[in-house]
Amino acid sequence: MYTYDLMEQGCHYLVKEKEDSPISLIKVAVVTDHCLFIQRFDDPMETAWKLKKDPIFDIIECLSDDAVRAWEEEYNSSTDAYYEEDDD
Repeated sequence: MYTYDLMEQGCHYLVKEKEDSPISLIKVAVVTDHCLFIQRFDDPMETAWKLKKDPIFDIIECLSDDAVRAWEEEYNSSTDAYYEEDDD
């Protein structure tokens, strides 16, 4: 069992928040003395404040910059597929 205190601002992590939960991608956007503000890239994207001492089941990995770029390219191209252009 880990805590959110192990995570660094600006980094993307693959995590399991609970033992039986699916793997999620999160980014630590802001760090304060006692909390972290995270972005969760689920559908829909969510944001939340977490206490640094809050438990997290597993921090699978911190993504490299290259992995984040590759994910962003895939994520951005797949979200465009859901929007149709208007025919005027």
